Amino acid sequence: MDRQEQNSQLAAEFMKGIWKENPVLVMVLGMCPALAVSNTAINSLAMGLATLFVLCFSSLLVSLLRRVIPAQVRITAFVVIIATFVSLVDFLLAALTPAIHKELGAFIALIVVNCFILGRAEAFAARNPVGPSVADALGMGSGFTLGLLAVGIIREILGSGTLFNIPLFGPGFEPWVIMVLPPGGFLTLGILLLFFNWLQQRKKQAALRA
Repeated sequence: MDRQEQNSQLAAEFMKGIWKENPVLVMVLGMCPALAVSNTAINSLAMGLATLFVLCFSSLLVSLLRRVIPAQVRITAFVVIIATFVSLVDFLLAALTPAIHKELGAFIALIVVNCFILGRAEAFAARNPVGPSVADALGMGSGFTLGLLAVGIIREILGSGTLFNIPLFGPGFEPWVIMVLPPGGFLTLGILLLFFNWLQQRKKQAALRA
């Protein structure tokens, strides 16, 4: 495989997580943080970036050790690797952004049991070289972050009238309080899933007509 084909493969692995296999909007994985901490854009971005960090470095290490880890204990090894990076990102957030760390609370630790991260380690990183594994992790992590951010932006604008804590409307704006409550998360995610599915259906129909 020449350099151009390798770059094309890496780009394809990256892009599939942004669009075709977006963890939030297509595969509907990792819904606990997507619904629980996405009441503001900043919380969504912080959780997305924390997940991206854990996913990239855990996939890197799993790929490097894929021929060393015995098959009988691979899931346990993957969980230990993921937990190590979750602990690291937890300490980093606590030291650098204590307010956001407090907002996210236990959901940072719950990244360890996020089926989306463990699934990428088992289904991809453990079966592929470092380059494609990191490209896959970057794409999936970026797609997850974008999905969370889309939910958080909508909920914050409608529920608080702000975006990244910056007021967008005048004093006459009446916030939709339900949008910052759990039902608002389900409603926003449902609308986004419907819209994303509609876009995909249109794309398929256009391809068939062509």
